[in-house]
Amino acid sequence: MTGSEVLLDVRKFDGRPHKKQPFVRLGEDVYGVWLGAPAGTVIGTGDAEAAYVTEEARVMLFPRDAWWTALFLAAPARLEFYCDVTTPSEWPSPAEVTMVDLDLDVCRLRGSGAVFIDDEDEFASHRVLYGYPPEVVARATGAAEWLAGALREGAEPFGSRFHAWLELVG
Repeated sequence: MTGSEVLLDVRKFDGRPHKKQPFVRLGEDVYGVWLGAPAGTVIGTGDAEAAYVTEEARVMLFPRDAWWTALFLAAPARLEFYCDVTTPSEWPSPAEVTMVDLDLDVCRLRGSGAVFIDDEDEFASHRVLYGYPPEVVARATGAAEWLAGALREGAEPFGSRFHAWLELVG
């Protein structure tokens, strides 16, 4: 896997650190920017530098101007897709991508293909606690609904397109 290193820096709505992960830029296509990370990548959560180490290779898609990101996980991960509902990705530099996590996650299980929306309780709580503006609520819930449908239908980029990017990671 070759490419320039990119740091993913995700924050919560109040500005607190949520997740940091190093990736390598794999390329771009009509769906957005694709980054990859091999098994054994160290991920930091919150203020922790090293919260856990990945067991699988993964690629992440940052679509242009969308209120979500998508993580595509190789086996042995239990999940095939893990999509975060977020503010649109921002690139302060070619070596950093950042966004605000809006709590909702949309996932598809490997094997059964079951799709579910996760952390709706956290979204409801943070909506009040942080005072999410109505436009943010509408964009977040709309993104979650769209993602759930796309994952159920296997619509691209959740069909077969991601396989080519995942193969680059190993």
